[in-house]
Amino acid sequence: MATYREMPFPAVLSALFGGDEVPVHLVFRLSDMPADDFEQFRREWTEVSEERRAALVRHMADIAEENYLVDFTPVFAYLFDDNYPSVRMAALDGLWDSTDTHLIRPIIDILQGDSHVGVRAAAARALAHYVLLAEWGQVDTGAAVPIVNALLAEYDRPTAPLEVKRAALEAVAASNHPRVPELINDAYDDGPNDLQLSALFAMGLTADRQWLPILNDEMSSPSADFRAEAARAAGGLGSADSIDALEGLLNDQDIEVAMAAVYALGQIGGDRATELLTRLAEDPDYEELYDAIDEALEEMDGLEFDLLALDEDALEDDDDDLLDLRAN
Repeated sequence: MATYREMPFPAVLSALFGGDEVPVHLVFRLSDMPADDFEQFRREWTEVSEERRAALVRHMADIAEENYLVDFTPVFAYLFDDNYPSVRMAALDGLWDSTDTHLIRPIIDILQGDSHVGVRAAAARALAHYVLLAEWGQVDTGAAVPIVNALLAEYDRPTAPLEVKRAALEAVAASNHPRVPELINDAYDDGPNDLQLSALFAMGLTADRQWLPILNDEMSSPSADFRAEAARAAGGLGSADSIDALEGLLNDQDIEVAMAAVYALGQIGGDRATELLTRLAEDPDYEELYDAIDEALEEMDGLEFDLLALDEDALEDDDDDLLDLRAN
């Protein structure tokens, strides 16, 4: 019996585009398609039902999030013009790890001009990824300039829907633009609840400890949504000063809040967070959190490994410098 890699491409498309259930294992064949296969894909795509198209693209986006070896980027870019909003949203979501800066201008165009509010918000979220890449030096820092300008313009637009406004604030937060602190403060102080939640989210992306008092206070909020968002943001800032407040959430009556606290502790790391989570991992009262605790501990192990590697690189650089000095 032929494997999915050996199946002729027309048969792959026939299985993907028809039938009751989507054969997810065949979705991988849409990654890195040769030109001829991609042309056939485009010819047949428009004949597929809207619901099937949306399901296929969502599967692609989910696979792209879990598997670094696949590349559906050309497909996602092609689907920017699909006439079904759910398809366009899924295609934008699938670009969460793309480094292709050629897509920035088309995504900005979608942010500014798409007829569907959800698609425009998805475009803002996709642009957020490029802002982060620029801040990390993984793409040219100049690539972020038109993105930040577009996000700020959308946020400032009086008629911008709240969903788009929220996504724009969250997306621009990781930039070093001087307006960011003011925007976050205004949204938190004067915005409706949903915008206040976005302000908390944005605080976690700023790498700015000035927000810690607000986040620590919000972890005592009567609203579970606010407690969870504050915990996630505290994890993003990565300060041990939030561990006391996060520890208080581990017994929260809302399981989502408790899980947010666990993941935040995993991001913060350090001896105290490790001891706390290790103790909970052996306590039957926290069985509901076991999976989250395991993931958090694994994240801390990875963080410690990365830091060790950085230290070793620094030592090697110092040794090289010392050798150069001796040679001279």
